[in-house]
Amino acid sequence: MTEMWNYPKQGTPFKKGGRYFYFYNTGLQNHHVLYVMDSLSDENPRVLLDPNTLSEDGTIALSSYSFSEDGETLAYSLSKSGSDWTTIHFVKVSDGTQLADVLCDVKFSCLEWTHDHKGVFYNRFDKTGAAEDMGTETTIVEGQKLYYHVLGTPQKTDTLCWEYPEDPKLMAGVTVSDCGEFLILSMREGCRPASRIWYTTLGGGVGGVKERWVRVIDTFEQGEYDYIANEGRMFTFKTNCKADKCRIVAFDLDHPDESNWKTIIAEHPTDVLQSALCVHHTKLIVTYMHDVCSAMALCELKTGAKLRDIPLEIGALQRVTGSTKNSEVFFSMASFVSPGSVFTFDLETAREETFGDMEVKLWKRTEVGGFDAGLYEQKQVFVTSKDGTRVPMFVVHKKGLVLDGSAPCLLYGYGGFSISITPYFSVAWVLWMSHFNGIVCVANIRGGDEYGEEWHNAGTKERKQNVFDDFQSAAEYLIAHKYTTHTKLAINGGSNGGLLVGACVNQRPDLFGCGVAQVGVLDMLRFHKFTIGHAWTTDYGCADHKDDFAYLYKYSPLHNVKVPEKEGVQYPAVLLMTADHDDRVVPLHSLKYAAELQYRLGGVEKQTNPLMILVDTKAGHGAGKPTKKKIEESADMYSFIAKSLNIQWQ
Repeated sequence: MTEMWNYPKQGTPFKKGGRYFYFYNTGLQNHHVLYVMDSLSDENPRVLLDPNTLSEDGTIALSSYSFSEDGETLAYSLSKSGSDWTTIHFVKVSDGTQLADVLCDVKFSCLEWTHDHKGVFYNRFDKTGAAEDMGTETTIVEGQKLYYHVLGTPQKTDTLCWEYPEDPKLMAGVTVSDCGEFLILSMREGCRPASRIWYTTLGGGVGGVKERWVRVIDTFEQGEYDYIANEGRMFTFKTNCKADKCRIVAFDLDHPDESNWKTIIAEHPTDVLQSALCVHHTKLIVTYMHDVCSAMALCELKTGAKLRDIPLEIGALQRVTGSTKNSEVFFSMASFVSPGSVFTFDLETAREETFGDMEVKLWKRTEVGGFDAGLYEQKQVFVTSKDGTRVPMFVVHKKGLVLDGSAPCLLYGYGGFSISITPYFSVAWVLWMSHFNGIVCVANIRGGDEYGEEWHNAGTKERKQNVFDDFQSAAEYLIAHKYTTHTKLAINGGSNGGLLVGACVNQRPDLFGCGVAQVGVLDMLRFHKFTIGHAWTTDYGCADHKDDFAYLYKYSPLHNVKVPEKEGVQYPAVLLMTADHDDRVVPLHSLKYAAELQYRLGGVEKQTNPLMILVDTKAGHGAGKPTKKKIEESADMYSFIAKSLNIQWQ
């Protein structure tokens, strides 16, 4: 595992001010390092920020970052032991000097500079406990506030810009417009893909912002809005309002009624509009998803007219960078058998009329020593779910695989919160295929955003069973088509995907040989009572309400463990994985489910498959996990799967 993990990992460059920046990892560094270059041809890039120097064990990690408009100062947040709590720090780009400013009690924060480079907007909460305990508490997180910090001043003097005591569970972030004159606030209710939009002007400074907000769209019933660009008071947004697959609209802030909107790019009949980025002042880079595969086009900002398609390699877009003020665009691609390539093009060098001569160049391609992508094949199949819905699934394995049902198979899924699982490269998956002759399958089940908001809604609340049905149908497909058998089939998912594993293991213990639930949401009756769990009620519902309780109780993993009635059927081998500083999905979910498994099944004679839990220390929900811990986690997980399925390393 360590040997294959040791390959260079190249991030996607981006430009700020007159410099270029990118993240890079030589191979086994615990964290990626941020480099700065004066030009793309700079042969001696300089380290700007190296998180590896902040802790010996790698448990202090970079969480987020934001450059001032002139690119001279970097604001960045650090997390400790995987917790969602962060502290914000500042460094001068020119010489790497660390500034004295430190902002504490920060969580789920935006990080947005005013264009005068004097300070940043950020979010914080009232302190909930001693600093050394941050990340281990289970108390509800609410009452987020928005502040503005001026560099060189103490945090206690920061300006309060927004709070919402009427509903303390709401959260908000801000964006400074490209022109620097407007501050756009996006208020959110849990994880629902919907937002309220307020704005204020910054011409008079930040003082009094709290009293100056103008409410443009003040309901969550009109969808979600992502700022793209503006020309004066005419603003362009990406929205899902009356467009499940999203569209781009423009309207005047003084006349925001929907009747005054201008549609720039209409909703596509089949493809999901994933992102829109304004570049080179008047152009849009638009990305789409078609059957979980990426597409990209260059369009006019004002009219939406397509100028040309951007050619892409097979795989999924990982990141696209560019800005209104710059002509250069960078993007990266990856697939199940390719760790990534970075490409670039420059709109300044192309003919404005057609952009037909615009050259897309390969900037960097990542190679993994000893790995030959040509030995593997990746394909997409479509599974018919219980209610007849067509569900896509990726299947990856060695070429020449004989379909006789003997191959071990790993089935991965998520199915929630509008999150799409697109192709990406995993060292652990490659080792599974190369050394266990295994198959990797990713089921794009309902609840995600693979086909837009309708697909997401079909996997929420009282419709959540659709998600489990889709996943079980994918398993049945793999068995029916002789990819594997139930005794050789392992299922895996994390967070909401951990719920998926727990529910499916309970409902169909006969269908799987092994289930691994990582940091799973497993108590569906009380999840909203701990840390940020209340935000998930927009996807799950809430057991405090009678109707919601009825459907939540039916599938809640903690409340549905029972001895299989069918003779000869036992629970598959189960591994629960959690961590002591997971303050997103607190460890009590896994601990209680493990106790319930042991209580219900531990004394049953026919239950010979292991039921285990692994609790990591100085680790959280997953973000910021150092390379060393990632390797250890993968080794533990795949060793358990191999032992449970009775397969050998080859």
